[in-house]
Amino acid sequence: MAGAAVIGILSYTYSIGIPARGASLFDYFGYFTNLTSLLTAAALIGAGVLALRGGAVSPVLTTVRAVSVSCMIIVGVVYNVLVPGTGSAPAWVSLALHTLFPALLVIDWVFAPDRTRLPWRQLWMVLPYPALWLFVVLIRGVTDGWVPYGFLLPERGALSLVAHVVGLLAALLVSGAGVWALTRLPRRSTRTSRRARQTQTLAQP
Repeated sequence: MAGAAVIGILSYTYSIGIPARGASLFDYFGYFTNLTSLLTAAALIGAGVLALRGGAVSPVLTTVRAVSVSCMIIVGVVYNVLVPGTGSAPAWVSLALHTLFPALLVIDWVFAPDRTRLPWRQLWMVLPYPALWLFVVLIRGVTDGWVPYGFLLPERGALSLVAHVVGLLAALLVSGAGVWALTRLPRRSTRTSRRARQTQTLAQP
């Protein structure tokens, strides 16, 4: 449900605002928040469909969800801590995409019964997607002058760009480490089955 709601919010926001400014879907999803929210919503829907069909969630999908949660945590932290109140979207849209959605993802990740333990050697997997996004954005900044965020403007200089890129990727690693660490928590299904076994044992004469 959350995934479908986010896709609906993204579609609504695009329909009421971005075309009036003459931008394109390429520009709209050039924003890290919009693109990451879309991809995360798709992953949630995929996991939900599998759950309804009784199928097992693959390790690949689990990793994709972990990367999505890591990225959305950064979306929430950057917007609410570093640049609160910026952007031209309606206030309720910003609240939904930058605060409620990241918070719901973390809660879901903590309590999801299909969450599996992720090995630390796979932590690097949080980097390729945001690194690719940064690469495309920086290339666009040089070629057509469009960037989604002011701190990525080429005229700010190479040193500023490098510092922001390194800082963003380092923050993603920290966020990912937290998400990976949460997979070490006992799963709800494991706790439930353990309590059931204990109850059965105590009930036996």
